[in-house]
Amino acid sequence: MKPTLLIVDDDEGIQTQMKWALSDDYEVVTAEDRRGAAQEISKSGACVVLLDLGLPPSPNDTEEGFLALGDLLGARPGAKIIVITGQADKENALKAVGEGAYDFLCKPIDTDELKIILKRAFYVAELEREYRDMQARLGGEGFEEMLGSSPQIQEVFTAIRKVATTDAPVLILGESGTGKEMAALAIHNRGARKDGPFVTINCSAIPEPLLESELFGHEKGAFTGAHVQRKGRIEAADGGTLFLDEIGELPGALQVKLLRFLQEQRIERVGGRETIDVDARVIAATNADLQKGMADAKFREDLYFRLAVVVIKMPPLRERRGDVEMLARALLRKYADERGSELAGFTSHAMRAMKAYAWPGNVREMENRIRRAVIMAEGRRVGVGDLELADVDKGMPGATLKEAREALERSMVSRALERNKGIVSRAAADLGISRPTLYELMEKLGVSKSNSTI
Repeated sequence: MKPTLLIVDDDEGIQTQMKWALSDDYEVVTAEDRRGAAQEISKSGACVVLLDLGLPPSPNDTEEGFLALGDLLGARPGAKIIVITGQADKENALKAVGEGAYDFLCKPIDTDELKIILKRAFYVAELEREYRDMQARLGGEGFEEMLGSSPQIQEVFTAIRKVATTDAPVLILGESGTGKEMAALAIHNRGARKDGPFVTINCSAIPEPLLESELFGHEKGAFTGAHVQRKGRIEAADGGTLFLDEIGELPGALQVKLLRFLQEQRIERVGGRETIDVDARVIAATNADLQKGMADAKFREDLYFRLAVVVIKMPPLRERRGDVEMLARALLRKYADERGSELAGFTSHAMRAMKAYAWPGNVREMENRIRRAVIMAEGRRVGVGDLELADVDKGMPGATLKEAREALERSMVSRALERNKGIVSRAAADLGISRPTLYELMEKLGVSKSNSTI
């Protein structure tokens, strides 16, 4: 089946011309006004739209066209909308891109240029559809909120599937923010203990004098303030899973007691003499270098080998570049839905900035930045400023470096325009950027517009 293209224009002559030019490649449907456009996109499921900004009842201005743009994005947030404007109205075209349009064309329309833009728009729409399908599949497999198609994260998913059906202790390694607790919860939820408790304790967050009581519990009168008997986290995990986060911070004396529990599945409360059987699976995690800890005699080697029956390494986000866009879009939908926001997505600059950023705080940092952006964003799309990231399209600080970069960009833009005889769409494709981005570069760098054609 041919993909569906929606054309929104009140000029029957243009509708006929577009159908004649494009019907070999696309199933073309049309609408004449804003209401008809919203109905047609819902009916046809079109993912790419050609939208004339001059629509009735006010064809001589762009107000109705911008309202139609908002309606179309509201009905189908992922739609690629290409706006059509008059030759002298490029300012409104760029404004439309800022409000969520995918690209723009100026009249009179060059058919070859239009076909190039449409081909790219349908390709991007298909990539995004595949991302959504993959997210749905991964979500159905119960990997909590972990998403990704990169080989690195797929290895993690494979390990979770295999180890979840056993009771073997698991050690999860990874930098802060990589999702170690989510991986532990996924193991628990896919195993035989899923109906039992999942008990978490952060070994670095509790003062050492209190940690033993938190883990093993205490008897009444065991120490000052112990007015009643209290079960510890290990007992609370009976029949389920005990997740020991930041295990590398566990004091030496408690490492000995934990090792005994792993060997015997028994504990004694602080101040008690009764031996208590506990059936709990142990999953531990750390961002510390346990090999170095063992070499420095800070972490017991026998405890390490008891915990590390299976080791899962969580990859940092900087090694999962292909997953950045998928994760960002999923998190934006999540937080926008929570707030009832109608954000349509990210600007192209924001997405490039996220892909270029090193993400030292990994997925947790991305979650925090996008949550803040959903609150602070004023437009229909999240921008670079909303994320508090550097705009990679504006160069790095430092006058000398900036001048060098601008000189290189000016040379590359001028040569691309010259090679492509001034056709902006072809020059943009040659440079690997979008037409709006190339127009912005031309304006910033002072490249003469006389060297280009629409």
